[in-house]
Amino acid sequence: MNHSNYHSAAIQQSTLNHYEDTDDYHLYVTNLPDEFTPEQVAALYSLRWKVELLFRELKSRYGLEKFETGDEAIAELLVTAALLTLVVSRAVLAVFQEIEPDVEYPEERWATTFRSIAQPVLADLGLALGHPPPNLPELVRREARQPERSRLTLNKRVDQAFKTEMWP
Repeated sequence: MNHSNYHSAAIQQSTLNHYEDTDDYHLYVTNLPDEFTPEQVAALYSLRWKVELLFRELKSRYGLEKFETGDEAIAELLVTAALLTLVVSRAVLAVFQEIEPDVEYPEERWATTFRSIAQPVLADLGLALGHPPPNLPELVRREARQPERSRLTLNKRVDQAFKTEMWP
């Protein structure tokens, strides 16, 4: 077995923190230098956990758990759209937290709610930025019609097949 790319780091400190308000103990094992206090180690771990929660939110709330495409460009667009939605969601959350500092908005609950109302929010945002709503009849007409007039739909192919004389 080749271990040439394997690196290990010596554990430099382990910290046991006691939180009196909850009477919880947390053990942190780290390779950070001794200059980091137990409180700093706990704070850094909390930030690391926040990153994990962001990934979980992106996967569960914004559809990045599984892609329904093998096309790399489409996958990139899906990731970009999810990240943009997350950024807008957090920006709107910050406004709510500023307006109502005494109200608690758990981030995962906020994400679920925001995702469920994202379409009307985007429509309102578009109007506020001077973009009128789309002409729905024109949009449907343009997007839903058969792109190739020479290509028959299934119903027309079946109809055409049965219009020919099959029996004498």
